[in-house]
Amino acid sequence: MSPDVDVAVVGAGIAGLTAARELRNAGLDVRVFEAADRVGGRMATVRTGGYTIDTGAEQISPRGYPATWDLLRRLDFRVEDVSPLGGPVAMWRDGKVRPGFGSARGLITGAGLSVRARLDLLRMRTRVDPDRPEASELGGVTIAELARGLHPDVHDYLLQPAASFCLWDPERSSAAVLLGTHQAVGDTATWRTYRDGMDAPCLRMANGLDVVTGQRVTEVVGDGAGARLRVGGDVVTARQVLLCVPAPVAAALHANPPAAEAEFLARCTFSSAIKVSFLLDDPVELPGKPYLLITPRAQEEQLAGILFDHLKTPGRVPEGRGLVTAVVNADSTPRLLDAEDQEVVSRVTRAVQRYVPISGEARVHRHRHALPECTPGALAALPGFRAREIGPVDYAGDWVELRPYSEGAVRTAALAASRTLSRLGSPIPA
Repeated sequence: MSPDVDVAVVGAGIAGLTAARELRNAGLDVRVFEAADRVGGRMATVRTGGYTIDTGAEQISPRGYPATWDLLRRLDFRVEDVSPLGGPVAMWRDGKVRPGFGSARGLITGAGLSVRARLDLLRMRTRVDPDRPEASELGGVTIAELARGLHPDVHDYLLQPAASFCLWDPERSSAAVLLGTHQAVGDTATWRTYRDGMDAPCLRMANGLDVVTGQRVTEVVGDGAGARLRVGGDVVTARQVLLCVPAPVAAALHANPPAAEAEFLARCTFSSAIKVSFLLDDPVELPGKPYLLITPRAQEEQLAGILFDHLKTPGRVPEGRGLVTAVVNADSTPRLLDAEDQEVVSRVTRAVQRYVPISGEARVHRHRHALPECTPGALAALPGFRAREIGPVDYAGDWVELRPYSEGAVRTAALAASRTLSRLGSPIPA
């Protein structure tokens, strides 16, 4: 019996859609299954009443995203479609806004760091290849361990806030991945965003693909020659399946992974995220007009940061209105992940009002699997996973290379497409 499709892709985020597009362009019959009712995954965007709200990822950098920028060129994005962010990133310390976090400006102003802490940064081991963080001299060192022996400010006003921006616990996540990531993406002052919402490239790719939304895949079984997917009450057969979903979801779906794959999937844990967006009648801002205020754990119990979306890029809100989004920190997220929206909004509103006055409609956005935690255990299992044989079930996503941003998703999508074509062959030269 012939398979239903050549390739079944599970997940319509940027990884799944990029892989599907490459394989369709190579002449294969590809179908994408997405459990949600919209594409975008963790780059999803909600549009309501003239507001454009990014529920997950927020920005892209001119540096560290070469595969992503190549994809955007092939999708006919223009420079003006990926706008500079309208303001600096700032740190909150001792009741003041300290601009320049993560930028060259911060080396001068300190961005919350004392002079002694800035001197201690010179002693910190920072040489990391973002493509091979497992080869770093930092080995299995966590972010918290890296900070020990240095001035406390290095942890409290640099490493912990940077980790919190990735929704990480510094005691669990790898210092090598954090440093490699920040070295790759560069100065926060150069960051940009998709003018029409973070899901813009996903929407553009989905228009030319066979994408089935609102269809949850509940099991994938590889049988050597191909694979079977259980979709609702139906079974779909494919010559190849690509799991382009977070690692814990892939682990739950794949019924019979080889040992090296199963080990990495088990170790590749994810953090969760909660964001609360406030649709305001009037815009609000802080001194210096940062578009992002980092709120470190040393100063703030509830939040990791506050985004002033109406400053981020023009056209995101109706004229004269405001949009502020608060990100719950890694400590508080597990306690609120399953709470009622009313409780989440109440807690977050009280926290945000420490910094700016807000009132208006609030919307809660949850991602149970937001970003790979990139623990030392996952880093140790990565080489074995990299060396996996090409089988009827493969993977794409930022976690596949422990590169926890969209560049990792795009790169591994291209890799998964290449591995698929090498296994199946292509009807046309690839």
